[in-house]
Amino acid sequence: MSGQGRAGTDVLTFGETMVALRGSGPLRLGGTMQVSVAGAESNVAIGLSRLGHRVRWAGAVGDDEAGALVLRTLRAEGVDVAGAAADPDAPTGLILFEPRLPEVTRVHYYRAGSAGSRLRADAVERAFSAAPPRVLHLTGITPALGPDPLSASRHALQLARQHGALVCLDVNFRSRLWTAERAAAVLREWVPSVDVLIASEDELSLCLPPAEQDAERAAQADPVAALAAQAAPLLARGVGEVVVKRGPAGATAFTGDGSLHRPARPVRAVDAVGAGDAFVAGYLSALLDGADLEERLERAVTTGAFAVASPGDWEGAPTRAELGLLGAPPGTVVR
Repeated sequence: MSGQGRAGTDVLTFGETMVALRGSGPLRLGGTMQVSVAGAESNVAIGLSRLGHRVRWAGAVGDDEAGALVLRTLRAEGVDVAGAAADPDAPTGLILFEPRLPEVTRVHYYRAGSAGSRLRADAVERAFSAAPPRVLHLTGITPALGPDPLSASRHALQLARQHGALVCLDVNFRSRLWTAERAAAVLREWVPSVDVLIASEDELSLCLPPAEQDAERAAQADPVAALAAQAAPLLARGVGEVVVKRGPAGATAFTGDGSLHRPARPVRAVDAVGAGDAFVAGYLSALLDGADLEERLERAVTTGAFAVASPGDWEGAPTRAELGLLGAPPGTVVR
């Protein structure tokens, strides 16, 4: 991969990390809440750090107690936050998780006007200058936050090309942040700059021109054929790997040499929130290790399973030594 063997930062990522409050039931009934932090990019950063990689997070928080919690948590997890900014004029964002049914959780965002929505390109410039990364990891969440984060993301893509960094994009579409039309306009612009594109089955179409979406719909009778039809034009535009997260069905990756599927690891589901980010962390970890496609998918579905089996966004992320625990028989006690 581009930049392999370079000393310094393995992965650079940035975006908005918020204070997370998790209720035990309907919010309107009150009760206690657990306090943590949450953000797609920082979830990936923590997952990679636990697996032994050097990760830098260059997001923005408010110059407030909530922002201090975000930075303290990331530092405690071994993530480099030297490039992070504390905005004195905007608050740290807030996210509320409301478990409504055993397998249904509602998420409420309070991020309008937050420090993360004011993240500027100069912060990304400083992060690259301090330690050019082997991999730049972006999500489709950051550009949806506002014009400044969108400009910062575009500038990061330019810097990645200049420094020879591999670019990983997790589509991570959030309908509460922007429309599918706006997301598609940005994502289609970015596709030629992306080396590894990661998306769920319903997100791939956002990266495709309308004519190619029509071709994909013609193959809907065969889900695998439909995914292949979507991946082909993305590969033709220069994407090296298209990795599709398929939830309980596992994951399928497409490259110029063909496709490969890995089933999900069977676990008792506790909380699906953060599973996609854990999957990305596992995939990038194996990629940084120089593993082949089969090993990358295997580590990704393993780290994703850890997330599903644990409450919270990132709390259940495994260390490298723990990756084999999923193969232990039920009732195993590790002494």
